[in-house]
Amino acid sequence: MSILDSRAIQEILPHRFPFLLVDKIIELEPRTRIVGIKQVTLNEHFFQGHFPDAPVMPGVLQIEAMAQVGAILALREFADRSNKIPFFSAIDKARFRHPVVPGDTLVLEVTALRIGSKVQRMRGVARVDGKITAEAEIMCIIGDRETGEAK
Repeated sequence: MSILDSRAIQEILPHRFPFLLVDKIIELEPRTRIVGIKQVTLNEHFFQGHFPDAPVMPGVLQIEAMAQVGAILALREFADRSNKIPFFSAIDKARFRHPVVPGDTLVLEVTALRIGSKVQRMRGVARVDGKITAEAEIMCIIGDRETGEAK
């Protein structure tokens, strides 16, 4: 079951292929928690070089996927969200625990630690089949799309 599908996500996030790393949102508690899904397929662009004979999703892209899910949670709070852009500003306590490979369903759970008008701080956990693959605290600054400045 999906709360937000790909089209609804693209109405909120500025990211597009090949860098949109969330396929759907399946749980949402405004200002509190969100869960997204990324279906990992062999045709992902990053598998061409990481690694062709033993494809593994880069950990930094798992964190980027968490950040995108968190950005959906944050941007939903802005009436003028089409004029906003989330800028990654910090990653803390990042850990990579298990490889993610083609065919995996990556479940991305993000919990708000602070939702503000400019700065968002969240904790993300990525899982495959219930097993943690990556986790981190992430922070972003919400900027104006035209100027790139935090407003």
